[in-house]
Amino acid sequence: MWSYIITLRYFIEFSYNGKNYFGYQIQPDAISVQEELEKALSTILREDIKTTGAGRTDTGVHAKKIFAHFDTENPVSDQLTHRLNSFLPPDISIKRIFPVRDDFHARFDATYRTYEYYISLEKNPFTQESAWQLWRRSLDVSKMNEACKILFEYEDFTSFAKLKTDNKTNICKMYKAEWEQNGSELKFTVSANRFLRNMVRAIVGTMVEIGAGKIQPEELRRVIEDKNRNAAGTSAPGHGLFLVDVGYEF
Repeated sequence: MWSYIITLRYFIEFSYNGKNYFGYQIQPDAISVQEELEKALSTILREDIKTTGAGRTDTGVHAKKIFAHFDTENPVSDQLTHRLNSFLPPDISIKRIFPVRDDFHARFDATYRTYEYYISLEKNPFTQESAWQLWRRSLDVSKMNEACKILFEYEDFTSFAKLKTDNKTNICKMYKAEWEQNGSELKFTVSANRFLRNMVRAIVGTMVEIGAGKIQPEELRRVIEDKNRNAAGTSAPGHGLFLVDVGYEF
């Protein structure tokens, strides 16, 4: 007589400070958020748990709101969120865990992702680990926002993609891109259906060159049309980048 194992799928909403991690995804000989999460889940649920995240953040990048899914053979209790938070290190926080249909996917069913990047225009001891310190530079925010409008003219962002990745396509649909200044703090908000590895940091690095007057806003078209990573600016540091939202149609 045949016996079937029924698995249940759950979503986890969580956040983390990326300072101590080499990104979300598990990799050899480097600590990752995924490794910590799977180790805690496997210990508590007493089965080998694997997670799939909504994205793969780079080394040092933070997440204010991110999702992952996992499958288990047994229903989880309402206490799992509390137990996970007690088990995980202080820089990873579980917000909620909830059931979804068994084919719902944290990565492929995401409809958009939103990032924020922070720059400090003054020497600030309280944002050394959460903002790019550019207090020696003067940036023209109006030119940077002028360049943001150009991003919406394109969908192929090869020039901002990390080289030698497994991307099947470099096509992304941009929904929002703008800079805001609040005193000495700059915040770049960018939203799209998907992002390439290193894409946001490469865009920010290029925007800073525009704000500093090294290139003009209209030259961003040439950068994008070259489809060459060397045409774009140097990537901004990871510690100023935050994944702040991932959208789904549950």
